[in-house]
Amino acid sequence: MEYITLGKTGLKVSVAGLGCGGPSRLGMRNDPQSANHAIALLKQGLDLGINFLDTAQTYGTESVVGRAIAGLQRDQLVISTKKTLPSEDDPDPETQVSKGLEQSLKFLGTDYIDIYHLHGVEPKDYGFVKKRLLPVMSRLKEEGKIRFIGVTEGFVPDPSHHMLQSSLDEDVWDVVMVGFSMLNPSARKTILPLTMENGVGVLNMFAVRRALSQPQRLQQLCAELIASKTISTDGIDPSDPLGFVLQMSDAASFPEAAYRFCRHEPGIHVVLTGTGNPEHLRENVTAILKPPLPEPVLRKLDDLFGRLDSLTGN
Repeated sequence: MEYITLGKTGLKVSVAGLGCGGPSRLGMRNDPQSANHAIALLKQGLDLGINFLDTAQTYGTESVVGRAIAGLQRDQLVISTKKTLPSEDDPDPETQVSKGLEQSLKFLGTDYIDIYHLHGVEPKDYGFVKKRLLPVMSRLKEEGKIRFIGVTEGFVPDPSHHMLQSSLDEDVWDVVMVGFSMLNPSARKTILPLTMENGVGVLNMFAVRRALSQPQRLQQLCAELIASKTISTDGIDPSDPLGFVLQMSDAASFPEAAYRFCRHEPGIHVVLTGTGNPEHLRENVTAILKPPLPEPVLRKLDDLFGRLDSLTGN
C-alpha cells in the first residue's frame, strides 16, 4: 500500500480507501443479514494496507465497521463518516447533528471521528449548512469529538460541482469528497485548483460506476453522447469509442483504467472503492496501486471527455 498526507489535516492515509456505501454497502444492500461477510471484507481491506474507512449514518454500515475495528490500534486508522442533512424545517437542526455524531460514535465504538462530513450537500443546501450546521460542526471539533470537518457533494444532482465551487471560495472545509472520473473530469478545472491552493484533503468518489463496470452500459452511454454530438468520433472507433484505452495501455479492464486515471490526478489523495466481493476488492486495490495511464491515452480521454461536466457514470 502507498500512503499520502491528506492535505492540511496531516493525516497519513492509504491512497485506496474502503467505501462502505455505494451500490453494495459491503454486500449488505441486498442481504442485510450478511454482517459477518461485511466484517470479513473490512478485515481483508485492512490486511491489504487500507487504513481509510468511509461510512455514513445513512449506509447502515457503521456498526459493522465498529465490529471490524474493535481491538485495533485506533490511531492507526482514519475513520470517515457522514451526517445526513437535517431538514431546514427542523426546529433544532443543530441538535440533530450532535445526536447523529453521538450515534455514530456509539456504532463505531470510538470516542472521536477523524473526518465528520455533512452528507450530499447540494447548491440549494449551502446557505442553510453555512448558517446553521457549520457552527455546531466547529464546536464539536473544538470539543475533540471530531478532528476535521468534511463535506460530500451531491454529485448526482450537481455533477458540475456548483456547491463545492461556492464553498471552497470561503475555505470552510478541511476535507471534501468529489465526483471525478474518466467520464467527468470537470473537477480538474473547477475544484482541484482550489483544494490544492487551500490545502484541502480530497476524497474521490464515483471513480467507477455502471458505465465503467458494465460494458453494455458504457456502449449505450457513448452511443448517446455520439448521437447528441456531445463527443466527437474523430480518431476513434464509434462502435468501441473507449477501446483505445485498453489497446494503448497495459490496463486489463475499464475499471482498472478508471482507478488508475483517478489515482494519479494531481490533487486527489484517496480513491474510494466499494464492493461486496473480496476478489473485486483485491483487484481494485491492485489497480489503484498501478502506474499512471500512458500520456497518449490521457490526451485522447481529455479530447473526448475533458469538456464534459454532466455525467455521473451511472
